[in-house]
Amino acid sequence: MTVQVTAPKLREELLMAEPELYLESRIEIRDVIVGPTELLGLDYEKVSFDRVWFKQVTLSESALRQAEFTDVVFEDCDLSNANLTECFLNRVVFRRCKLIGTDFGSSRMQHVRASDCIGDYANLRLGKMKSVVFEDCSLEGTDLYAAEVQKFGLERCKIDGINLSEVKLQGVDLSRCEFDTLIVNPEDLAGCRIAPHQASVFVGLLGLIVE
Repeated sequence: MTVQVTAPKLREELLMAEPELYLESRIEIRDVIVGPTELLGLDYEKVSFDRVWFKQVTLSESALRQAEFTDVVFEDCDLSNANLTECFLNRVVFRRCKLIGTDFGSSRMQHVRASDCIGDYANLRLGKMKSVVFEDCSLEGTDLYAAEVQKFGLERCKIDGINLSEVKLQGVDLSRCEFDTLIVNPEDLAGCRIAPHQASVFVGLLGLIVE
């Protein structure tokens, strides 16, 4: 089943922004392009980004807790080890981004697409995701413990060691993903789609012995 994701709605003409000045003086940032630039060590809460295009921006080790992102594009950005806990993301795209160790814990996402991203060891625990797709991404060791997913897609992703404990996987298609091990509760696998060559992984999860 193909998951439909609504794309961000950006204006044709966006202004260039001085992001640090904006963050210091505004609660809401809208209709701007940010980057290329480095924004290291930021620490803000409850900032709203509306119709913003981040291009080649480094936000690693920064904190934007409880932020709202609506109609936002992150392109060629580095958010490694950034703190984005308890955020709300609506119609957001990540293209060719580094999301290594990024903390999205307890965030809400709807109509979010990540393409060609590296998200190894990212934290998506306790998140709520609806119409969210990861495609051609590396998500090895990523933690989705107890995430609530609806219309959730993993397409051609590397997901070895991903934590899917307490995640209801009905309707989720793993058949085109690469993995040798998963952390998952067997009872949550009902309705999950896999490829024949992946069956041996799930035999082990179920404690079965094939002779």
